[in-house]
Amino acid sequence: MSPFHHLLANNLVANITNYTVWFALTFWVYLETRSVFATGMIAGVYLVLTAGFAIWFGSLVDHHRKKRVMLGSSLVSFALYAASLAILMAAPEGAMADVSGVFLWLFIGVAMLAVIAGNIRSIALPTLVTILVPEERRDRANGLVGMVTGIGFLTTSVISGFLVAWGGMTATLAFALAFTAVAFAHLAPVRVDEPRAESHGDGPHLPRRIDIAGTIAVVAAVPGLFALILFAAFNNFLGGIFMALMDAYGLSLVAVQTWGLLWGFISIAFILSGIIIARTGLGKNPLRTLMIVNLIAWGVCCVFTIQSSIVLLTAGCFIWMLLGPYAEAAEHTTLQKVVPLERQGRVFGFAQAVEQAASPLTAFLIGPIAQFVFIPFMTDGAGAEAIGDWFGRGPERGIALVFTLAGVVGVIATTLAFNSKYYRQLSRAYAGGAEPVPA
Repeated sequence: MSPFHHLLANNLVANITNYTVWFALTFWVYLETRSVFATGMIAGVYLVLTAGFAIWFGSLVDHHRKKRVMLGSSLVSFALYAASLAILMAAPEGAMADVSGVFLWLFIGVAMLAVIAGNIRSIALPTLVTILVPEERRDRANGLVGMVTGIGFLTTSVISGFLVAWGGMTATLAFALAFTAVAFAHLAPVRVDEPRAESHGDGPHLPRRIDIAGTIAVVAAVPGLFALILFAAFNNFLGGIFMALMDAYGLSLVAVQTWGLLWGFISIAFILSGIIIARTGLGKNPLRTLMIVNLIAWGVCCVFTIQSSIVLLTAGCFIWMLLGPYAEAAEHTTLQKVVPLERQGRVFGFAQAVEQAASPLTAFLIGPIAQFVFIPFMTDGAGAEAIGDWFGRGPERGIALVFTLAGVVGVIATTLAFNSKYYRQLSRAYAGGAEPVPA
């Protein structure tokens, strides 16, 4: 088994662990509080922390051995999971059902920090693809990375639903502690041959710093690369709606165990997508593939909640998940070709920070907006009167309307991006193998 495949397997274990906590926390908080506002805030906390730490994580990846930072992320996650379990055990009875209570939000914050600590792996792994995989096979390797993510989602969704139903967050955190330890023990003896973790611009006489200005200069040197990152950020702006409202919408239709099993089935799409990419690649122009799959995905978003149907919802989510790895693999393959290796950690971190920065605004706003505007609008308001006869009435139809509107906006934005000069510039840069200004 090659080091790359060991790293994939190790990331699979870590992803399952961290995603399980994230899914379970959202399920559990909604079932405890019945508050869409609270689930929206969880999504917002996750995205704020992701964006806030991404550039620093990228700097750590560039300045240290990739394997070492991955091991460090496991140690930090383990400590924070232990702390969150202690908070849960110390909380007074009923405190975790109080949306305005300190204990609930302290617990959420510490648990989410543990999950976020694992995000450094999502920055380190693409740089290891650059190191360990020849250029002509990187799109396929990125497909395998997407497949591993899909397997993680499949396993996670099933595990988290049953863990919450069986033992709540106590069982979930015990699971997280055990498998975080397993991930550390597996990775420690794996040998990974890496170049010295020192960029050209950060010699021995210079401090190892985050260097945002230098990273921006590298991104700006590639025509159209900023536009790609901003386009992904806009997609995530709309995607924040899914993070904030999808679980509340699904749980309004089915029980938590069923919802977990459904996501297990839906996540098979991630695996299928990864297998297809690993066999066929992304074509000569990964950016064209990115735009096409976005058009399809947002088109599906327009209609997959148009009626109150778990079958329609499942089909729409399956297509959405099938196309997701294509978008991520296309972006990673582009960055791996046009960004110098010694800067890739910081550029991947910068991209993650910018792309995720838009989503917290959506996640924080959409929970209250859905709760106090769209849900009343479609329950007994003007919307229920105007379109309720065919669209449906009730709280879940208010959430459904938000998804439909997001899909319409997404189709319009992708069409504009597909026809922009920035798309043509970056396509030419990728085709010509353009190298940015040296770091």
